Amino acid sequence: MGIHRLNHAVLYVSDLDRSVAFYRDVLGFRRVPMTPEGFRGAAFLQAPGSTNDHDLGLFEIGAGTGRSTAGRATVGLYHLAWEVDTLDELATTARRLTEAGALVGTSDHGTTKSLYGQDPDGLEFEVVWLVPADRLDDAALAARTRIGRLNLTAEIQRYGGDTRGGVGISVPV
Repeated sequence: MGIHRLNHAVLYVSDLDRSVAFYRDVLGFRRVPMTPEGFRGAAFLQAPGSTNDHDLGLFEIGAGTGRSTAGRATVGLYHLAWEVDTLDELATTARRLTEAGALVGTSDHGTTKSLYGQDPDGLEFEVVWLVPADRLDDAALAARTRIGRLNLTAEIQRYGGDTRGGVGISVPV
C-alpha cells in the first residue's frame, strides 16, 4: 500500500459552530456543503488551495465534554501537521494563531519550520514549512536530531519569504 498523503482528518468537538468559526477565521478553511441529509452536528471543511473533497470533518459531541487529555492522561493522537507553501504563509499563520490565543509553540527541526496551535477543544495541530530539497545542507540535516527555537524572521532572510517549500520532498520536481 503506497500512501501519498493524508486525505482528511475527523475530529470530535464540543461546539460545532465554535470549531467551524475557529478553523475558518484562523486557518482559512471553508465549509463544504456535504453533510448527509438529516444528519446534524457535523461539518466538513476544505483548506485553502486544497484539491481534496474535504480536509477536515468535525463531529459535535456536546458541550458537557472535556478538553482532550491525549498524551497527558490518555492515549490518543498528539497532532496533525498541515504544510504551507511559503514562509510568508507561515508568518501570517503565526500572527493569526497569536491573535486568537491559539499559538502554543514553535520549533525549528532543521528541515522543517513549525508552529503548534490548539483549537478551542485543546486539540493540537502543527503548521509546517519544509525546506526545499535543493536547499538542504549539512547543518539543516544535522538539526533534525534536536528541536531548536524558531526564528521566523531569520528563516525568511535565509530562504526568502516567497520560496516554495517542500519542492523535491512533498512536491514533485
